[in-house]
Order: sequence, then C-alpha cells, then structure tokens
Amino acid sequence: MRNFILGIVVTVLVLLLGGLGLALLGFLPTRANSTPPATEVHLAMSALDNSVERHAPRVNNPVPPTDENLIEGLKIYTMNCALCHGGIDRLPSTLEKSFYPPPPNLILHPPDDPEWHVYYLIRNGVRYTGMPAWDKTLSDPDLWKVTAFLARVEKLPPAVQDYWKKSSGVTPPTGGEEEHHDHK
Repeated sequence: MRNFILGIVVTVLVLLLGGLGLALLGFLPTRANSTPPATEVHLAMSALDNSVERHAPRVNNPVPPTDENLIEGLKIYTMNCALCHGGIDRLPSTLEKSFYPPPPNLILHPPDDPEWHVYYLIRNGVRYTGMPAWDKTLSDPDLWKVTAFLARVEKLPPAVQDYWKKSSGVTPPTGGEEEHHDHK
C-alpha cells in the first residue's frame, strides 16, 4: 500500500514538473491570434469561475436599475467596453479575434452570472487576458451602472430601449432571438 501511494505521488510530481518544463522551454503556444484548445478553455474558465466564487463578496447592487442609471450604464459600456466586447450596434468587436482568449460579445451573449460576479470581474479585471481592472478608472457607482445594464441587456425598460435605438439605429436584443451563452 505504501509503495502504491508513493507511486501516485511520484507520478503526479513527474506530470507537474513535465508540464512546467514544457512551458518554461517554450513548447506551449503563446500566440494571441490562434484558437485555444478546448481543454485550455475549460481549465481557464473553470479557474476563473472558481476564483470569483471564492473571492468575490456576494453584495447586492446599490445602484437602483432606473431608466437613468441603465442609460448611464449603456453610455459607460459604449465608451469603455464596446471596443472589445461588441457595440450596441450588435456587430462583433473588431478586436474580437485579436485577443487570447477572445472577449465575449456581451451584447449578443449577455452574462447570466449574478450581478456581484459581473461587478467583481469588471472591477478587478481578469489576469492573463486583455480585461483590465476598471476600479482605478471608473467610480464604484459607474461600475455598478455598467453591471446593471449588462444584467438587463435583454430586458431593458422601454425608455432605455428607445435611447438605445436612437443612439445606434439598431433595436436592442429582447432575449430569445440570439442564442444565450454563459462564458463557461
């Protein structure tokens, strides 16, 4: 039994050291303009979700989802997020295929995570991606306004939908017309 456990420990250590060696010797791809392997996507998304689950406080959005706040969230999104995550014109980002991993299109595929989860990612960014931490650039209320907007992209009140349509010339999504994806 002792030799069996020792064999398992040695095998795990060899695999870990082998993986580290492959990475340090440059055998693992690092290009940002290539499609990531499915295993890497799964591991990275699982690590991200588990990290947020462990570290993010489960707080409620202190900014009420009024028409005014949602319109402000839409404006902030347009100014700061649309270049990478897709604009309110519902077109893909021109940078979408230039990032590794590619950023999700948050207009066509809004996050279905709780608001505290989305807020945490916006506020703190995501290491090893192009997603910056916005806590030094945007105020806390502005971060929450963007969060509220993203949480309601498919079910915005009529006044916000009207503002969207006037701003972009495009009707906002109303849910069900595009396949809804979680980032997982």
